[in-house]
Amino acid sequence: MNLQLMDANLTTGRLQLRPCSRLDIEFLHTLWMNDRIRYYLFDDRIISHEESRTFIEASLNSFERHGYGLWLVHHQNQCIGFAGFLDTEAIPSLIYGIHPDFWGQGYATEAARAVLEYGLRILKLQEVNADVDEPNIASVQVLRKLGMKQVNRTLVNGRPLLYFSIEPDSEE
Repeated sequence: MNLQLMDANLTTGRLQLRPCSRLDIEFLHTLWMNDRIRYYLFDDRIISHEESRTFIEASLNSFERHGYGLWLVHHQNQCIGFAGFLDTEAIPSLIYGIHPDFWGQGYATEAARAVLEYGLRILKLQEVNADVDEPNIASVQVLRKLGMKQVNRTLVNGRPLLYFSIEPDSEE
C-alpha cells in the first residue's frame, strides 16, 4: 500500500484520513449513536454529546503527546467513518468504524491498515492491540487481514471479547 503522510493526514488508494477536530462532534456523535455502530462500539449504550466531546478531546491530547488519535475517514469528499488509536496507559489500541451504508466494500480494512502502518512505520510503535466483540465477525476478519493475531479471549460484562496484537516485525 502506498501510504502518504502530510501533517498526520493519511491517503490511501481510495480514502483520505485527517485527524478529527472539535468541529467534528456532530458527525462523530451521530455516527456513534447509529444503532449498528454502537451495538459493538459501546455495547449498545447511548452516549451523550459530552461523552463524544470527551473522546474527541482525548484524541486531540493524544495527537499532541504521541502523534496519534482518531482520524476521520473520507471517501470521495464524504465522511464515512473513523479509524485510529485509543491512548491507553500501555499499548495503543486500534479502533475503527465505518457507517453501515458503506459496509462490505473494504473501507474499514483500508482505513485501519493506513492507521496501523502509520503507527508501526512512522511512529515506530513497538506493539498495537485491538479488542473486538467475538460476534462481530466482520471486525474480526478486518483484524486478521491486517495481520493481527488473537492473543486472548475473555468475558466482559457477560460478552465474549477477543484480544488481538501486532508488532512491527509480525506485519504481513
